[in-house]
Amino acid sequence: MHVHWWVWAATLGGLAVLLILDLVIVDRKPHEVTTKEAAKWVCFYVGCAILFGIGVWIFGDAHFAIEYFTGYITEYSLSVDNLFIFMVIMSSFAVPSIHQHRVLLIGILLALVMRGVFIAVGAALIAKFVWVFFLFGGFLLWTAIGMVRKKDEEEEYKENAVVRWVRKIYPVTEDYDGTKMSKKIDGKRYLTPMFVVIVAIGSADLLFAVDSIPAIFGITQDPFLVFAANAFALMGLRQLYFLLGGLVDKLVYLSVGLAVILGFIGFKLILHALHEYHLVPEWLEINNWMSLGVIVVVLAITTWASLAKSKKDEVEAQQSESGRA
Repeated sequence: MHVHWWVWAATLGGLAVLLILDLVIVDRKPHEVTTKEAAKWVCFYVGCAILFGIGVWIFGDAHFAIEYFTGYITEYSLSVDNLFIFMVIMSSFAVPSIHQHRVLLIGILLALVMRGVFIAVGAALIAKFVWVFFLFGGFLLWTAIGMVRKKDEEEEYKENAVVRWVRKIYPVTEDYDGTKMSKKIDGKRYLTPMFVVIVAIGSADLLFAVDSIPAIFGITQDPFLVFAANAFALMGLRQLYFLLGGLVDKLVYLSVGLAVILGFIGFKLILHALHEYHLVPEWLEINNWMSLGVIVVVLAITTWASLAKSKKDEVEAQQSESGRA
């Protein structure tokens, strides 16, 4: 899809307006985000993503619109799995509830910039080297197998190299000072935990991009659609964090469902590369409608099975407590 420079400019400008709107309305006065407020903002951002897709359909082509929607659903789904890590990081750093929205906003903004670099590099590699599809596909298959193997393991937050480097370079205060990133104590500049937790969120999301960026390139190779799908998924992630809350723990089969999706996309990437080398017949192809259908069905089954399992476990726990009483 040929995208004029002014379309890129308008898209980036629109995203900037959404961020400013978020800062002015939601983050103007630090407060604990309620479930009702989060639900409204999630609907707003999902609505914006849908309107953008409709725009692609009208001014571009239905083919590209389906690619965008499939990519957006995939990126948003992968982001839900990452919310648990965000919760662990927030808990580990004891972030006050009234400041959690600011942490997520700045952290995800940094992640969006870094993902933009990843997308540019990935698009350049794909445009020049067909074998990159084999590399991306194999990596996604390996990631999918790893997700299935680790589904029963407890995840604990361990500070990554970036966070450890920040702590090594600058001293960090024990307590928060509102939303301040740094403060002077006896004439010496100290970082606050607010700065460190933002670095932790941003760098953690950058690690998540290692599997999500190859995944979306398995759906569309258009850099504009890849960036837009990532941007809208990240923009809606902050409010989804407050909306889902403890519900993330109930999605017990989510990792399995995402593993199936990543494995499917990995297979699709490898099949695409084989087509480029004319090693498979033309009829052996996974089209965009098939990709969208598989992803939606897998997510629906995963969500239903997870909630049913959680409800069954709760009933059994209540019956067990009643029996002991």
